[in-house]
Amino acid sequence: MDRTDTTAIASAAGPPGMMSRAPAPVTTAAPEPAPVTTAAMARAYARSVVLEQWNNADRTATEAALIDLSLVVSELAANAVRHGGGLAGFEVTPTPHGVRLAVHDNSDVVPDAAFGPGNLPTKHHGSGYGWPVIIRLARDIAVDPRPGGGKTVSVLVPLV
Repeated sequence: MDRTDTTAIASAAGPPGMMSRAPAPVTTAAPEPAPVTTAAMARAYARSVVLEQWNNADRTATEAALIDLSLVVSELAANAVRHGGGLAGFEVTPTPHGVRLAVHDNSDVVPDAAFGPGNLPTKHHGSGYGWPVIIRLARDIAVDPRPGGGKTVSVLVPLV
């Protein structure tokens, strides 16, 4: 979206009654949003998409649904940082039933637990609660290779 900077027009006006030629408005592009590089940024962005794009007069995400979304976002983003060589991208796409998250990382390794039953660990052997939480709160989990290396983990988080 473009915006017009009118400060140059106002300051270029001369004394009353004197004709002056004001410079044309300066049009600048809106700044690009900052890339999402942390779990905290991902949570904030996901929440803003729900509040600004998904909620409407016919449907509103509950606070419980937003908490579930935050948990899934946190786990996916933290996994990308901790195990995937970094968070290479993050997308949130509204759907009629919730939001689809796409988390891009730099690793080709598909986590074994991604397609597991979602059982919580009885003992901590290097794996935690992350994937079981994702499996319990999200739907349509997919792990796809990215062109040029890395992978994309995508899930649907229901909000209804």
